[in-house]
Amino acid sequence: MNTTMTASARRPLEMVQPANKAGQHAAGKLMIAAGSILFVAVLAFQILYASGVTETGFASWLPVLYAYILWAASIVVGQVLVRGERGLRATFVLPAVFFTVALVIFPTLFGFYIAFTSWNLGSDAGRVFNGFDNIRTMWNDPFYWNALTNMIYYSLMVLVEYAIAFGLALILNTEIRARRFFRVVFLLPFMLSPVAVSWMVGKSIMENRFGPMARLARALGWDRPAFFSDPWIARMSIEMMDGWVFIPLIMILLLAGLQALPKECLEAARVDGATGWQTFWRIIFPLMLPVSITAIIIRIIFKLKLADIVINVTSGGPGGATDTVSSFIYREYRDRSNVGYGTALAEVYLIAIIIFITVLLVIGRRVARRYGALPTVAQS
Repeated sequence: MNTTMTASARRPLEMVQPANKAGQHAAGKLMIAAGSILFVAVLAFQILYASGVTETGFASWLPVLYAYILWAASIVVGQVLVRGERGLRATFVLPAVFFTVALVIFPTLFGFYIAFTSWNLGSDAGRVFNGFDNIRTMWNDPFYWNALTNMIYYSLMVLVEYAIAFGLALILNTEIRARRFFRVVFLLPFMLSPVAVSWMVGKSIMENRFGPMARLARALGWDRPAFFSDPWIARMSIEMMDGWVFIPLIMILLLAGLQALPKECLEAARVDGATGWQTFWRIIFPLMLPVSITAIIIRIIFKLKLADIVINVTSGGPGGATDTVSSFIYREYRDRSNVGYGTALAEVYLIAIIIFITVLLVIGRRVARRYGALPTVAQS
């Protein structure tokens, strides 16, 4: 009889638990839907007001921010109610996702909206939608295309920087005296701000009249040394300063890769009588390809953002010879206060960077697989 009573007492509990889960599931879905509808409604209401479609709206975008925070909180809590333990684990990821959306995705989308407007801070007209006028202006802007051409040159110089950094990494990976001291010394330029380097090197050491480099050049027979007057000499001077700052970054990445190489392969090559050159090309270089590709792509990303040295030393001169896209866009904002056109240039440049880096990643992966540095995917 006790067994019968115990079994009958369990049945209501078993019936209550699914009912509670179903209620939590419905409450979670309702919370997510309500938060989403509220956020979309507030955002659409503010966009219509900001675009001039409606005459009523919020004085600032703060209500949109509050609605976004409420929407994020409703999704986090709703995920826990709907998915249980899996939703609880997702709460460790969702805050980072919403933070990225707020600080990266939304500003990028807002930038696309600004790119299709004529907005000059010196004008009383404010933002005026002008369609594709900014794109047409960009297409006929020779200074922007000149800056893009310069970026091709600066990006190609990354291969030279990579070769120098690889040589330094190989030297520092050997058993030389004061190895740790030299590692710290070679890292010192990377610890400096590019702005400090531009003033310390570009404005002082490479100054045309009294700089040490100018005095050395005159002693060697260059009558009127000018490091930033001739277009190609100016490009090379900017590249030397930028490379001096960032070559240590590539070097330290390659040095870490060299120290992680399997010692057995190198020892086997020595036993087989391979020369240093053969060991490098047939063992070290192929095994270092994943690290090398990563270092090159990271350096190219930094190179595509090159602006501070150019702005402080040459301001893009002479005649735009040293201009980068970032420095050109900066001057478009600062000197002309042309927010709409500058934002259009920045958005087009962003799309070009995404495509360029994606292509580099695909090519790099294929090269690494060709040399056997990455495993090939088996095809069934």
